[in-house]
Amino acid sequence: MACGSFAIVDNRSRAGTSTALLTDHYELTMLRAALAAGTADRRAVFEVFARRLPHARRYGVVAGTGRFLDALERFRFDPDDLEHLYRTGVVDERTRDWLAEYRFRGNVWGYAEGDCYFPGSPILVVESTFGEAVLLETLALSILNHDCAIATAASRMALAAGSRPIIEMGSRRTHEEAAVAAARAAYIAGFGSTSNLAAGRRYGVPTSGTAAHAFTLLHDSERSAFAAQLDALGPETTLLVDTYDVPRAVRTAVELAGPKLGAVRIDSGDLATVAGEVRELLDSLDAEKTRVVVTGDLDEFAIAGLAVAPVDGYGVGTALVTGSGAPTASLVYKLVARAENDGGALRPVAKRSVGKPSKGGRKWAVRHRDARGIAEYESVTLSDPAPGPRDRPLLVPLVQEGEILPQEPLVTARDRHTSVIQELPSMARQLSRGDPAIPTIFEEP
Repeated sequence: MACGSFAIVDNRSRAGTSTALLTDHYELTMLRAALAAGTADRRAVFEVFARRLPHARRYGVVAGTGRFLDALERFRFDPDDLEHLYRTGVVDERTRDWLAEYRFRGNVWGYAEGDCYFPGSPILVVESTFGEAVLLETLALSILNHDCAIATAASRMALAAGSRPIIEMGSRRTHEEAAVAAARAAYIAGFGSTSNLAAGRRYGVPTSGTAAHAFTLLHDSERSAFAAQLDALGPETTLLVDTYDVPRAVRTAVELAGPKLGAVRIDSGDLATVAGEVRELLDSLDAEKTRVVVTGDLDEFAIAGLAVAPVDGYGVGTALVTGSGAPTASLVYKLVARAENDGGALRPVAKRSVGKPSKGGRKWAVRHRDARGIAEYESVTLSDPAPGPRDRPLLVPLVQEGEILPQEPLVTARDRHTSVIQELPSMARQLSRGDPAIPTIFEEP
């Protein structure tokens, strides 16, 4: 009985189920009031943007758009959910009936995944009726705030790592579904693989893994543990060498595997010092091609500090899945334009409160580049501009009249990020706090 009950709960959390309740009560409060006032069908435009970049970083990375579109496709209120909302007083009868027929029929534009963004960048634009669009606020922000934060941290780590490969291995440090999303976002931003098998299955992210200290402790000796792993996986495997005595473990590993041992992993201690000692020892044992991989509470600053160490790869967990100190991208979802009446033209609207201003009007964005192809500034306008020969339009259509357009392969987003990073000024690659790499200029009509 217990197993059957668990299966039912688990099935409701998997892809294919409704995403309509992944929202906040206040969105249904607004819908209910707008239906009563007769304003729910007014045309409206919402935008997702950041007022500032967390930790004074130089750029942000767009990720999560594909996951948002997948969730939008499943944004339907099923009868049981509607009965619950009605019974608990969240909605009245009119709102319940309206939600029963809910289908997003509007348009969505956004920055392509892997692109970079800056304060004020309209990275997602949702145009529909107020009723249809307002319900998507929490869905859009919960996905984009998480994935953009992870991708931004991952990009900084990948830059710090340079040409050395870096693996995402933070699944044990976050929510089980957040772990899958984090692996996807990290891959877009330059990580080469993940330890998360669900990310490999769902999104095609390459997976890799070694062994934990528990495997060594399971056996009567480190030698027998290494022998068992080598027998099962061959000499190209990676052996964890810091359970007991590192030098002794390295000698045992090479003795058993020979000079073709794939890699050794170090997970503790002064990584730069230990890595140097291990590299010297490996070379003395004729294992010059055996790689040295380091893990253990790494972030972009620790990785940068290891740049001169003889390290061949990194594994990053906690810092990656927590955004390296910035677990949210601080994105907001704001109404920027609405019709005067049900059939009227759109007019800009904007919040004026102190400390949280926004700019009204449906926006378009272009990145201006110099003769070398280096970005100079981002231009945000209230009309679709005619880009110049060195300009790159940033908004691409994602949904047209309710139809989700075909999505690109994840590797395309990954390749885009690589090229976009090269497009930014060199100061964008600095890890220190500072101003955005390029300014955002709002051009009034």
